[in-house]
Amino acid sequence: MEYKHTFAICAYKESPYLEECIISLKKQTKKSKIIIATSTPNDFINDLAAKYDIKVYINEGESGITQDWNFAYSKTDTEYVTIAHQDDKYSKHYTSYMLKEMEKAKHPLIFFTDYHEIRDGEICKSNKLLRIKRIMLLPLKIRAFYSSRFVRRRVLSLGCPICCPSVTFARSNVYEQVFINGYRADEDWQAWERLSKLKGEFIYCSRPLTYHRIHEDSETSKILNDNARYYEDIEMFEKFWPGFFAKFIAKVYGTSEKSNDL
Repeated sequence: MEYKHTFAICAYKESPYLEECIISLKKQTKKSKIIIATSTPNDFINDLAAKYDIKVYINEGESGITQDWNFAYSKTDTEYVTIAHQDDKYSKHYTSYMLKEMEKAKHPLIFFTDYHEIRDGEICKSNKLLRIKRIMLLPLKIRAFYSSRFVRRRVLSLGCPICCPSVTFARSNVYEQVFINGYRADEDWQAWERLSKLKGEFIYCSRPLTYHRIHEDSETSKILNDNARYYEDIEMFEKFWPGFFAKFIAKVYGTSEKSNDL
């Protein structure tokens, strides 16, 4: 079968949620190619890969969040690529909506969706953070604004409302290396800011087709606990605002992120 799309799962150590992620990808109504990329090879990952007939790629070079994501991306050969996070899940309709919208677009850059959270095994459909992000993304619900660099940069100037695991890249229209090394907290926001300058479309699907898991062992929770995000937030806001205002808005923005802190 010739695929147009690949889910590249970034697997790390022995996540108890990895199999749930794989199952959600296998249940897609439109089938995609699925691979696993890891910098921590082990029997747990290999056994699951064998069980579901998935090829594993081992990153033997420099490891880290952005390095591992870029490595996974580099191992794909389809037009559309989703970096799937091992703890998260996808609606069975994710790929069908994505392909429909990508094929309809003139020059797509990324496709992304609304999302629900998974907390303590339960689906959380709304909370303060989710409501704020949905409000921020309201302009991109208008199809005429998909290709507006001005609109998407104004959206990103207020924070990062785009759910990273919900994003699919149109690889021929974006950078070969999507993520920049050196970021630990805002590596996704930095990527969207960089891509926002390109000519093309940011396609937003307001259907919640992604399920992002929040738990105490997640990288997001760890970063919030050591305040690493605050300093990167300032750096990101300075891409849009004067320094004094960037520091002010970073403090305000940080309070909204506390809902990820378990």
